[in-house]
Amino acid sequence: MSKLACVWVIGEEVAAINELTAGAKTLGDETAVLFAGDREQIAQILGADKVYYLGALTDKILENYIPAIINLVAEKKPNLLLIRNTKRGRLIAGALAANCGTNVLTDITEIVAVGNGVETQRMVYGGAAFRKEKSTNRINIACVGAGLFQAGDRQAIPSIIDVDDVTPDVSIKCLEKKAKSGEKVNLAAAKRVVGVGHGLKAAEDLKMIEALAAELKAELACSRPIAEEEKWMAKERYIGVSGVMLKPEVYIALGISGQVQHTVGINQAKTILAIDKDKNAPIFKQADYGIVGDMYKVVPALIDKFRK
Repeated sequence: MSKLACVWVIGEEVAAINELTAGAKTLGDETAVLFAGDREQIAQILGADKVYYLGALTDKILENYIPAIINLVAEKKPNLLLIRNTKRGRLIAGALAANCGTNVLTDITEIVAVGNGVETQRMVYGGAAFRKEKSTNRINIACVGAGLFQAGDRQAIPSIIDVDDVTPDVSIKCLEKKAKSGEKVNLAAAKRVVGVGHGLKAAEDLKMIEALAAELKAELACSRPIAEEEKWMAKERYIGVSGVMLKPEVYIALGISGQVQHTVGINQAKTILAIDKDKNAPIFKQADYGIVGDMYKVVPALIDKFRK
């Protein structure tokens, strides 16, 4: 398989960095991480050959290091930059792309090295279709969602290189930090996932779904309406085009019709069980097993069976 000479990962959260670094190792001969944060956290970074340490985030945010990253990219000329597909990641990717005279590859579901460039598959038309594209830019920049790669194991301890700070023309000073409300969940790494959709009638009915997930030792997830419209679950648990891409052993869909915006997030599940009262729901075309029925009757029956 073709490989690039050098692939870099940019980030501040170690878990996301490790996931991207695992992907970088499949794409490039040399992998490096550009990291901003507590220096002690570098010891938790897995699989990189080098870590370029940008500095702490005590009174700064990652965007303040964009000028330093630009200088480093111009000097070292990596073939590919991987950045997590978040609001901050897209902002940084856009700034780097504008400076490098390249574009940002977004919404990608596959990426492989081809010659000196990359070939990607990405979602278009809101997830209704996929497009394959080949980029031969001198530097490629890709925003990658959670779950595309799986974090690897520690190998050699990376060498640490301190990067000279470059003061931006307009800097942002961090005055206060507050812990993000919500849950910490890594759906991309879950082996079993129970997802719930608009078939759920009320927020309090989540207790029934939680009970099933507990019996299966599964993570709880949802479709977009549950997270973004009803706000009954955290966005971190939303599966689909703008959410998480799953790779579980088992995925159970409850009251989810199966629109393409959701199913693109479960394509790599090994086994899918769907429960929906509409026998014509698209989810059944994706499922390995299906139960046509009211989940308010089926789920309690399943819980009873598992408890016995």
